[in-house]
Amino acid sequence: MKRLLTMLIFLLVSASFCWAGDEPPTALSNKEAIDLVQTHANFLWTLVAAALVFFMQAGFALVETGFTRAKNAINIIMKNLMDFSIGTIAFWAIGFGLMFGATSTGWFGTTGFFLSDFMGEGTEWILAFWMFQVVFCATAATIVSGAMAERTKFVGYLCYSVVLSAIIYPIFGSWAWGSLLNGEGWLEGLGFIDFAGSTVVHSVGGWAALAGAMVLGPRIGKYTKDGRIRPILGHNMPLAALGVFILWLGWFGFNPGSTTTADKSIAMIFVNTNLAAAAGAILALAMSWMKFGKPEVGMSLNGALAGLVGITAGCANVTPGSAIIIGAVAGVVVVYSVVFFDKIKIDDPVGAISVHGVCGAWGTLAAGIFDMGGLSLKVIGVQLVGIGACFLWVFPMAFLMFKLIDVVVGLRVSPEEELEGLDWTEHGGTAYPDFEVSSYTASPGFSGGSGSGKRSPAIKPVPEMSTSN
Repeated sequence: MKRLLTMLIFLLVSASFCWAGDEPPTALSNKEAIDLVQTHANFLWTLVAAALVFFMQAGFALVETGFTRAKNAINIIMKNLMDFSIGTIAFWAIGFGLMFGATSTGWFGTTGFFLSDFMGEGTEWILAFWMFQVVFCATAATIVSGAMAERTKFVGYLCYSVVLSAIIYPIFGSWAWGSLLNGEGWLEGLGFIDFAGSTVVHSVGGWAALAGAMVLGPRIGKYTKDGRIRPILGHNMPLAALGVFILWLGWFGFNPGSTTTADKSIAMIFVNTNLAAAAGAILALAMSWMKFGKPEVGMSLNGALAGLVGITAGCANVTPGSAIIIGAVAGVVVVYSVVFFDKIKIDDPVGAISVHGVCGAWGTLAAGIFDMGGLSLKVIGVQLVGIGACFLWVFPMAFLMFKLIDVVVGLRVSPEEELEGLDWTEHGGTAYPDFEVSSYTASPGFSGGSGSGKRSPAIKPVPEMSTSN
């Protein structure tokens, strides 16, 4: 017993000598430790969210592939692969500096090119922030792919990816988001609300898609000589549906991740995002059912995406009830928008212009209308200015860009190549080597768009003009 007490005394004396060398905790040291934990959490959340947004590339690839014909599947995948790859390098070299560099004018940044603001230890946030922003840039770029599907030269598309990622998207982004890092945009100075990019990302992509579809013209056989619309059905709706679910998942990084902060605010953004998507899908289903007589799959899928696009601007400043209204209106708008563009003979195989351009504009306006701070005509006016500024910058620039690409390298493939399919003529391959490629016509009068249609018992499968890839 005596020996045991001696050992305990020895241990206590030894411990006292060790503790004597440690500084006692203070309020300041505790705050620094807590701040460090929060900083690490912010880094982790931002990079996890960036990974979710990157996964949206897979969603876009599947949606576009499913909504288009089998003979162009490889081409769709290649475009989605390369607009991200090329866009990443272009954004690293030029776009990021234009968007978030220091500025004295509020129009575009002039520093930070080639990630030059990263100076090693102490500036690591530049890297995390760049990673989150580059996947947003890629989202804007890949939106255009679907609207220009099945008839675009691959080399022309590569040229477009460079210009949009390096110049068109970043400059508008600097107007609305520049102060997130080193810049100061004129539009955000007015109080423009676009938390996660209904306009900055989606309308930019949508209006560029509109310009591209107009310069290209419609696919062969889409509109008959007597003015009727001939739906060209997508070859794989399950693939498209999987793409929509992946995009829905990715949006939980897109919207909540835009906080770039791991805090309690992300909970409401998650809820608003999900509610708007669900409401968009339900209302698009209802509208297409009433309009076409059947619960149409393409419209329903695009309704979910329309709801997601619509809530992206206001996800942090509207209530969950308002999010349902915003998503529901987007679900109705997308149906009528797809039909409208078909009627004026602008061929958009996946409905990208309607989902991203039109519903992006609606979502940006809705962020002002349903603002929890109260309805203000001044706020509404600023939102309208932002919507207009986006269109007036993006559409003319993209239209000119596509015209120049058409002159220099060519934008549209030949009729023979289009009929044969871009998988073989552009890439020398076939996505389905063990299957014969065929398609179905749709019942007369249907113009649901989005690569799907209504079939009647009298409709028989008819081969493509060229059945080989």
